[in-house]
Amino acid sequence: MKISHYIFILAAVCALTSCHSSKSHLSYLSQLPEARQGTISSSDYAIRLTPEDELEIVVTSTVPTATTEYNIPATNAQYSAGQNSIISTSEQQKYIVDHNGDIDFPVLGKIHVQGLTTAQLKNFLVDKISENVRDPQVKVRLLNFKVNVMGEVRNPRNVDVRSERFSIFDALAAAGDMTEYGRRDNVTVIRECSDSLVYCRLDLTDPAIVSSPYYYLRQNDVVIVDPNAIRQANSRYNQNNSYKLSVISTIVSAVSVIASLVIALAVR
Repeated sequence: MKISHYIFILAAVCALTSCHSSKSHLSYLSQLPEARQGTISSSDYAIRLTPEDELEIVVTSTVPTATTEYNIPATNAQYSAGQNSIISTSEQQKYIVDHNGDIDFPVLGKIHVQGLTTAQLKNFLVDKISENVRDPQVKVRLLNFKVNVMGEVRNPRNVDVRSERFSIFDALAAAGDMTEYGRRDNVTVIRECSDSLVYCRLDLTDPAIVSSPYYYLRQNDVVIVDPNAIRQANSRYNQNNSYKLSVISTIVSAVSVIASLVIALAVR
């Protein structure tokens, strides 16, 4: 009875240890303290404008005609089959940041925007336009904020980001979260920086990542989730099996051809 009792206790301990290990393996921020509440300092999420960024800038005021010259509409003609006529629709023109970091803005001319946030650009435009227009309202929106998420996620995709505050966890959620084979402790973020690419490996089990400059993502970032050891072992096993099956198939085909030749010669 004593031996069976010890075996039962040992099995229970092993089961609990296995469950804890599995939970840690699949959890984010698993290194958080056990306290019910706490505070973690986070990094700055503000997006800085770079060359080739696309911006939507709309200027309005209480007197619409007063700000007309500060907007350049792009008119698109659309054909209406039902009315046999052409309908003219207007949408705001995009501003492209050139390789010098400038945009060409109506009335104001060239404006150097590289390194500014959208909020800083908005405030700059309000100050300048206020010299000629009373109480102007300016909206600045980044249009090309996209992030690629790939690797061990359920839905690898290019994410079209609508908000400037977009974290690594937001990107994973948009891609359907990691699979059970994804490494939470080794996620790579690749970022364009001037004329080069830089990368950073993040440990998503460590609460300290929220203070990393790579926690909040930037336009054109690439997020890569590495496979864990189990996925890599399965991949090697499948490759080896495929190779073995290919070799066996080739041998069987060769034996079949030889047997056919032997039978043909024997019949003669």
